Amino acid sequence: MERIYCLLIGYIFGLFQTAYIYGRMNGIDIREYGSGNAGTTNTLRILGKKAGVIVLAGDILKTILAITVSRLLFGDSKPEMIYLLSLYAATGAILGHNFPFYLKFKGGKGIAATAGLLLSFHWMFTIIAVPLFFGTFFLTHYVSLGSLLVYAGFLIEIIVLGQKGFFQMSQAHLNEMYAVAFFLTVMAYTKHRTNIVRLFKGEERKTYLTKKNLS
Repeated sequence: MERIYCLLIGYIFGLFQTAYIYGRMNGIDIREYGSGNAGTTNTLRILGKKAGVIVLAGDILKTILAITVSRLLFGDSKPEMIYLLSLYAATGAILGHNFPFYLKFKGGKGIAATAGLLLSFHWMFTIIAVPLFFGTFFLTHYVSLGSLLVYAGFLIEIIVLGQKGFFQMSQAHLNEMYAVAFFLTVMAYTKHRTNIVRLFKGEERKTYLTKKNLS
């Protein structure tokens, strides 16, 4: 039951669709502009850097809050499962972000929400994900490529650390955690399937922080 509770907690937090809400505050439905994605990158391109920062912060925060609440609820009663339950809470938040029921399940791609997972799961994931994403982004200006590499890195890292005893969990719980991480990775790659095709074709749109994103 703890897993279901954590998923529900996460999903409720994930329903705070920052890009959509901010867009509505500015008189638009962000899903009807640009890429049609209710996320940070599309908001940055359509509404500017300030909007992008606000949306990024909101989407990161909701996953952090979901994990924090789950840890407060189950940290004492299920200490041996706390990393697994945290991952379930984050999964719920990402699902709520990607598939908000009140928006007919049309949300974002979950990358900023995943950043909240990486920032709050354990610091080891942050020190790898941050340079991997920003190194890729500043070299290529492809947000999608950086995001996909971070997810691949996350999956590899969680398995390597798990098998080294880092999480201090039983192998059964570790296997379950790997399965959830694999599900998140597959979902991220599926949500980015059109980006992947454009990357291979050399047609993916670049994003810049120092000039207008016109191309």
